[in-house]
Amino acid sequence: MRRTTRTTRSLRASGVLLAAAALFVSACSSGSSTSASTRTAATAETVLTALPSATPSDLAPYYEQKLNWRSCGVPGFECATMKAPLDYDKPGSGDVRLAVSRKKATGPGKRLGSLLVNPGGPGGSAVGYLQQYAGIGYPADVRARYDMVAVDPRGVARSEPVECLNGRAMDAYTQTDTTPDDGRERDLLVKAYKKFAEGCGAHSPELLRHVSTVEAARDMDILRAVLGDQKLSYVGASYGTFLGATYAGLYPDRVGRLVLDGALDPSIDARKLNEEQTAGFETAFQSFAKDCVQHSDCPLGDAGTSPDEVGRNLKAFFQKLDKEPIPTGDPDGRKLGEALATTGVIAAMYDETAWPQLRDALTAAMKQNDGAGLLALSDSYYERDADGKYANLMSANAAVNCLDLPPAFSGPDQVEQSLPAFEKASPVFGEGLAWASLNCAYWPVRHTGEAHRIEAKGAAPILVVGTTRDPATPYPWAQSLASQLSSGTLLTYVGDGHTAYGRGSACIDSAINRYLLQGTPPEKGKRCS
Repeated sequence: MRRTTRTTRSLRASGVLLAAAALFVSACSSGSSTSASTRTAATAETVLTALPSATPSDLAPYYEQKLNWRSCGVPGFECATMKAPLDYDKPGSGDVRLAVSRKKATGPGKRLGSLLVNPGGPGGSAVGYLQQYAGIGYPADVRARYDMVAVDPRGVARSEPVECLNGRAMDAYTQTDTTPDDGRERDLLVKAYKKFAEGCGAHSPELLRHVSTVEAARDMDILRAVLGDQKLSYVGASYGTFLGATYAGLYPDRVGRLVLDGALDPSIDARKLNEEQTAGFETAFQSFAKDCVQHSDCPLGDAGTSPDEVGRNLKAFFQKLDKEPIPTGDPDGRKLGEALATTGVIAAMYDETAWPQLRDALTAAMKQNDGAGLLALSDSYYERDADGKYANLMSANAAVNCLDLPPAFSGPDQVEQSLPAFEKASPVFGEGLAWASLNCAYWPVRHTGEAHRIEAKGAAPILVVGTTRDPATPYPWAQSLASQLSSGTLLTYVGDGHTAYGRGSACIDSAINRYLLQGTPPEKGKRCS
């Protein structure tokens, strides 16, 4: 779930509450402190195999295409449309058109080539991220030496977007109860997942089979060649790390300078992924709880309240909303129930600068019976605008996730069997996130991917960045990915929030900038705070 601002939607995974539960969630938690060397239970031994170095002749027309750059209407940026084969096994049988944008290097200094960026998701718009943040907010020295470039992955935003439900149907979907109390509510939840999946299948039946991360990584290699670069330089956040690592595994000899910030572990299965992400949100919530009670306006307790008690107080509030939703003032008549409130709280876990906003929203909801603040946080997470329209983030998120891995659960009975483990991982969020992990069980197309290790033997040095209390991509995932990559170096940020680059740590930023500009990764074991 990050999101062109790398906050609430930069995720990848399973499902933060229905659609949201699918943005990659995860995190490092006190309940998930397992090191990379001991995490073997659900870890795959299969290794992603590199593709042949020579470009197949039937792909040559794609690699040799010329882009027609034009004004985007955004000062300083150009846009173009790139073609890629819909099915890499059948090039020429149909194409997918991908939106590309760039901002040329500003100078001074020797140009270093192109720097692709991806904010995560899956489903986050890389073009939007480039134009709204990276192309103007990345360090001036980096923008001076690189053409800043982005491509919306297939099925995302401007690149033939996958669509599943219209606005009103999405409103109903996001309000579906993900903590069913009885058989009827369980059936309603399953019905909601089936309706969402059927909507995706009806709208994009062919594209839905070809939006995998492997295919998106192959698209990036076409773009690398079209841009005239011998090597790919890249900064990916959250799910973007999985995309970048996949590229490295497929094309190790074409790796330039890769920064993988807020890393995912490609070697674990969907159930383990979701369980560890759940623990990550609990870690982040514990951090928020400790901070909240230090403020006089914390509605969940005072200075003497333990984080566990804060969690129990929040859980009791969610249960109250489950029985009786509260007004929000929404012109479409939406009330704040447990599902939207939980998503609103989760949204604020991505960035500690959102904690004051969350305190205010919780105070209004708990003390004044006003759910507007939590609804606004939830809407930002789902990318719902004031007119009731949704970006395609959640549709693309599910489409990619359900293709990349076998479903976490095959049906409700398996979810119920796993509830104790999820609730142990997070007493506050565990039940809802366990049920949210059911979303791929009813997907209209079969998965094409499996969990696997990525070694990228022969690649140039790759920089993996992990944040110790990241709510969406747990720190152990960064440890694991860095250990899998034959040339991986781990850079650690000791702190809160999702991802680390450009979030206020001079230590992190200087290490990453040095690597991008000079190709030199930081020393082994470097930690910043």
